[in-house]
Amino acid sequence: MTTATAALPLPAAPGRTPWRNEAVGFTLGFLLLALLPFVFTDTYSRHVLIMIFTYAIVASNWDLSLGYGGVFNFGHLALFGIGVYAYSLLTKLAGVDPWIAVLASGVIATFAAAIVTIPILRLKGIYIILVTFGFAQLVMQIILSQSEYTGGTQGIVRIPGLYWFDHNMVRDGKFAYFYIALALLVASTLFLRLFVRSRAGAAIVALRDNEEYAVSRGISLVRQRLVTLAASAFFTGIAGAFYAAYQRNASIDVFGMSIATVILSMVLLGGAGTIYGAIVASFVLTIFSEAMADFGAWRPIITAVLIIAIMLAYPSGLVGMIRSAWTATAGRAKRAD
Repeated sequence: MTTATAALPLPAAPGRTPWRNEAVGFTLGFLLLALLPFVFTDTYSRHVLIMIFTYAIVASNWDLSLGYGGVFNFGHLALFGIGVYAYSLLTKLAGVDPWIAVLASGVIATFAAAIVTIPILRLKGIYIILVTFGFAQLVMQIILSQSEYTGGTQGIVRIPGLYWFDHNMVRDGKFAYFYIALALLVASTLFLRLFVRSRAGAAIVALRDNEEYAVSRGISLVRQRLVTLAASAFFTGIAGAFYAAYQRNASIDVFGMSIATVILSMVLLGGAGTIYGAIVASFVLTIFSEAMADFGAWRPIITAVLIIAIMLAYPSGLVGMIRSAWTATAGRAKRAD
């Protein structure tokens, strides 16, 4: 590939939303989210929204490696857990400034992703799942074995929270934490969308769709797989750090299958390979789960039935359902004219 060819912009993909239209939608969407604290003034509703934003960051970044890259990285939640414990240890034991610890947690998670990439560079399918799942279990066992620092099964409590100059973030009705979580979601989503629209994004999709052909065209499987997992790890680690700062504790539960199942459900229900779908599904699943709180043990069953019903009707997830509804509405409006 010549230098002149490499400098050419990517051709528009069929069905891809023009970047100007996406920028307008992106801006309007997050501006609407920024108004929510003025609509939901109680602390519980704001807490739910903060958790939605946190889950959305983790799910959308998982969508980068799973949906776009086609890498079945079941160690993704371990990167979130690494962010939780990295922030906790840096602030609690090392006395690092919380904001520096947040960024450092993202870097540490990225470094961990690079390490786990090494044994899966030449693997495919079930073997990647086994290695990445084993990586998650290894990280959990390391945390349990170093209980004098990590608290073992008891976890770490009284972790220093974030601060904003002299503002009292404890007694502001979760106002500041809401906007910090929203800002992180905006930054993460912007990064992911720019990445998937870049040549690196086109390369990982090419490898996902036809690995042999992509490699024959000069795309490096090793480099692109490393870039994909590393790119999906940074904001996942930051989300883990924010989670620890917000909750003020770190627990081994972040490595459990329950939260992994929830996040994976968000990726699949939203529509793999969309980024926005995982964010929308984070809202739908979390709010629906909260609405079903009075159903007790039936809540996960009802939620599972909902997911199955949507996936059967729309294999491309919520994004596919929204697109179908939009196309049908536009078609009726055009016929009416």
